[in-house]
Amino acid sequence: MADPGGGRNRQMSTPTMPPALREAGMVKDAVNTVLEDFLRRKKNDAEEPQMGRLLGHFAEFLAGGKRIRPLLCVTGWRGAGGNSENPSLVQVAASLEMFHAFALIHDDIMDDSDTRRGRPTIHRMLAGKQGDDRTERFGLSAAVLLGDLAFAWSDELLHTAGLTPAQYGSVLPLITEMRTEVMLGQYLDLRATGELSDDVDATLTVNRYKTAKYTVERPLHVGAALAGAGPETLAACTAYAIPLGEAFQLRDDMLGVYGDVADTGKSRLDDLRAGKNTTLVALALRACDPAQAARLRTLIGDPLLDETGAAEIRALFARTGARDAVERMIDDRYRQALRALESAPLTPGATADLKHLARTATRRNS
Repeated sequence: MADPGGGRNRQMSTPTMPPALREAGMVKDAVNTVLEDFLRRKKNDAEEPQMGRLLGHFAEFLAGGKRIRPLLCVTGWRGAGGNSENPSLVQVAASLEMFHAFALIHDDIMDDSDTRRGRPTIHRMLAGKQGDDRTERFGLSAAVLLGDLAFAWSDELLHTAGLTPAQYGSVLPLITEMRTEVMLGQYLDLRATGELSDDVDATLTVNRYKTAKYTVERPLHVGAALAGAGPETLAACTAYAIPLGEAFQLRDDMLGVYGDVADTGKSRLDDLRAGKNTTLVALALRACDPAQAARLRTLIGDPLLDETGAAEIRALFARTGARDAVERMIDDRYRQALRALESAPLTPGATADLKHLARTATRRNS
């Protein structure tokens, strides 16, 4: 890929992965190094001062996050027997995080969210403090463009990672599928928002495409494919990833309603105001009587919903048994993921890491 500043091909320096990497913090640090180096190069190459300003906003946004997808990419690579001498792994993992930044920026625009990770969303940040129609429109439009840049930069990171032809040939189809799947999941989510339904299966389909495959399955696949994994290993990754990814999203839905903003960095009114048709909502509608259903349909999706109304919704979730049902679904899927690891052809170290990740992903408070 041509270097925007110098007009010549240039491969970015990538830190090699230390042997027997087991700590998530080490993965996060390594990925952060790649991303910071990448943005520093972009800033140094920029001839227009406004590009530097845009990059500053983006760097601040990119600095947050748990780096779950890079961690799973590294774990998939280790699970398939990857050694510590592959210098491309961290950069491929970083490309997944860059793509995730694109997805979050656009998701926040579509959801009209005010906060992300305890800070203003990118479109709110770019709009500034005036709050009039012109600045609001500018913030939205500029955020779309910045999200598009993040998408393009995720490709640049992938293409300059120094992959062998065999690695590139095995990884690119997986990343293409991942991108298609998350777009489909987002589309299905948008279609369901504001149209409350008791169709639990439909909500789980959204979860599968928007989260389970995107967040867990494909990052594991990409890492394993880099290490030369065959169909049996990829299938084992899927058997673990789909139930865990569904449990991850179910937990996310619960945190959207019950979470502490100090932990989640996001208002617990946003999903209710937007009318998100989550599994929690569908289960409540399926179990409640007509009067309760009418009340839920009045409250959920009200853009002016306050904490008093939200408390009433939570009480109905408890009264109908929906909250407890979601907790059971999370636990069932957690156990299903653990059972999949019992026969998975993965290295012992990676298996232990995946067990730990399953616990943290389903029992988290942020």
